Amino acid sequence: MRIAIIGGHGKVALRLSPLLRGAGHEVDAIIRNPDHAQEVAATGALPVVADVESMDTDALTDLLAGHDLVVWSAGAGGSDPDRTYAVDRDAAIRSMDAAVRAGVDRYVMVSYFGAGPDHGVPQDNPFVHYAEAKAAADAHLRASSLDWVVLAPSTLTLEAGTGHVEVDDGTGSVSAGQVSRDDVARVAAAVVDREDLHGRTVQFNNGPDPIDEALDALAGS
Repeated sequence: MRIAIIGGHGKVALRLSPLLRGAGHEVDAIIRNPDHAQEVAATGALPVVADVESMDTDALTDLLAGHDLVVWSAGAGGSDPDRTYAVDRDAAIRSMDAAVRAGVDRYVMVSYFGAGPDHGVPQDNPFVHYAEAKAAADAHLRASSLDWVVLAPSTLTLEAGTGHVEVDDGTGSVSAGQVSRDDVARVAAAVVDREDLHGRTVQFNNGPDPIDEALDALAGS
């Protein structure tokens, strides 16, 4: 497959690109800062410099044309509320509409554990802007015609990956905990190569189950 990773210089994306390349996929890593191109290229991905925050839907359609799958792994990085909404909500939504126009079949959104309209973040908490932005973007994706998967990892760490997770089965059986970025990338790479998780939200922590087994169980639930 030819895969576009939006946010190709992020900590998860830099771990995901070599996994996808190792699985035989072609990876275009979309980045805003040309200074990051060399680091991205070292992962085996092709760096593509494009500022998705400023691009309209037509420009994004051109950018995504010819791809089979989009991974959204971008974010405003905790900057001011206006930019959070501009990137995490508005640009994300435009990318989904562009993917549909471009004929891209599949879309994987990297969100967070507990995202949604009932996120529960107080209005006086600075995180509320990100929570609201992600809730809107995730809802737009779920309502789209794309073959989508929402990845919802819990608090991210820089610990070494274990290859083992616990996945919520949709009943709230798992509470938010922690997960290494290594393992978020591994889950994303596994999801890319599966066709049985369409329309599923994968909420997960590090845990006891090998990633493939955990995803098998979710697909069968």
